[in-house]
Amino acid sequence: MTVEIAHPTDGEPAQSPIMELRRYMLHPRRRDELITLFDAEFIETQEACGMRVIGQFRDLDDPNAFVWLRGFSGMRERHAALTAFYDGPVWTRHRDAANATMLDSDDVFLLHPAGDSGGFRFPDARPGHGCEQPSPAIYQALTYRLKEPAENAFLSFHRNELQPILDRMGDIRIAILASEHSKNTFSRLPVRLGENVFVVFSRFDNLAAHADFNRRLTNDTAWQRVQEALESYLIADSIVARLSPTGRSALR
Repeated sequence: MTVEIAHPTDGEPAQSPIMELRRYMLHPRRRDELITLFDAEFIETQEACGMRVIGQFRDLDDPNAFVWLRGFSGMRERHAALTAFYDGPVWTRHRDAANATMLDSDDVFLLHPAGDSGGFRFPDARPGHGCEQPSPAIYQALTYRLKEPAENAFLSFHRNELQPILDRMGDIRIAILASEHSKNTFSRLPVRLGENVFVVFSRFDNLAAHADFNRRLTNDTAWQRVQEALESYLIADSIVARLSPTGRSALR
């Protein structure tokens, strides 16, 4: 069974202008417990409060990490939506069970779409309640940690120098995001302030396709030549996460 996702009405954006990329570190062997609770209780109930649950994932390289994204139509709307949810009956009823699985829930980036069309487009539907069959797709989240805001120069560098090579290698980008430096309007939930990141989400049909892409990219001479220029924009090494959608993730 699938559940139709309400599309924006006239005048609303077709993607979320403000997003949170949330990475939770969990107690050992508690991830599936949290995913079961999240997929059953925290999707439609958050969206009823005015936000959008974009996708939720297992990190394939860290068995104790749960990664998810949610979107908002603005910072003022973010405050209202989060207040409604975290002061509401669903979170009150399930917060102790959810928090009991977590060691740290403060690894959060506040982001906005980078460029003219860099955000996630709304899917048509998500799997219904009780779906436990994950998609075979792999989402790569590549996080560049920058010296300066991406809009200063890195966005152009990525578009003009990196994207042509990535396109030739078969990269299918579904979202390009950059740090949002607005004040955190919901202080109960910390976000990582003062950092400049540029996060690229790409989709691959399966693990083999992702591995083949990385092998070809690593061996590509044009990619090798551009690495020195790339490093000049970075304050630390880039981070690559291989993400597997949960059974009810809208990103599949």
